[in-house]
Amino acid sequence: MRRAGAGALLALLALTGCAAGGAGAVSGDASPTGTITVFAAASLRGAFAQIAEQFEAGNPGTTVQLNYAGSADLATQIIEGAPADVFASADEKNMAKIVGEGLVDGESVDFATNTLEIAVPPGNPAGIQTLADLAAPGVTVVVCAPEVPCGAASVAAARAGGVTLTPVSEESSVTDVLGKVTSGQADAGLVYVTDVKAAGEAVEGVPFDESAAAVTTYPIAAVRGGGAPATAAAFVAFVTGDAGRAVLDAAGFGAP
Repeated sequence: MRRAGAGALLALLALTGCAAGGAGAVSGDASPTGTITVFAAASLRGAFAQIAEQFEAGNPGTTVQLNYAGSADLATQIIEGAPADVFASADEKNMAKIVGEGLVDGESVDFATNTLEIAVPPGNPAGIQTLADLAAPGVTVVVCAPEVPCGAASVAAARAGGVTLTPVSEESSVTDVLGKVTSGQADAGLVYVTDVKAAGEAVEGVPFDESAAAVTTYPIAAVRGGGAPATAAAFVAFVTGDAGRAVLDAAGFGAP
């Protein structure tokens, strides 16, 4: 089943009366109900778990299933026919892929930004203080693969600083990079500020100036072809509204 186009999505939002704030409850003939599957960038794991819980609480009878991975992998899965109702990407490039395939209902909406930070083990045993320190002899560094948003951001930051990185591995998601650092397999990794914050005492964060040249913007959109378009539209409205913004702020994401 194919969903309606942009005009129909706007009509659904009007019918459901989605408020930007509040608990996310929606009233009207097209009230959210049933199950939706949300494909979300790995860096959104903690924030979207809370958002989904709040959305379900405000809309009894709904269930939000969350599928996390690197944005490039998620976009490929959607294009290949994987059942998704909502896509939240960590960059505009991968959202553009599914837009180009005609798989988005209406338009995508930017809902957050993020910046890079260097994650190091507690105590920072390698003494990393700057981005340039990652290129020092003997320092083992892990980054995201270039096709992944955090990898593209890492490339941009390194270029801005004139630093040549020689990572020991390139991972498919930012959570995999963080895992290499927390498990002691790397002296440092380039991840998002939000990942460092979510990791708590498992890592320390080292800010660096060049991160300003690689700010990541997150868009979200309802995916064409699912069975619960009203619920998908309501979830997108919830994420981009006041309630979603509060969760994202607390997790360390910037405003779009």
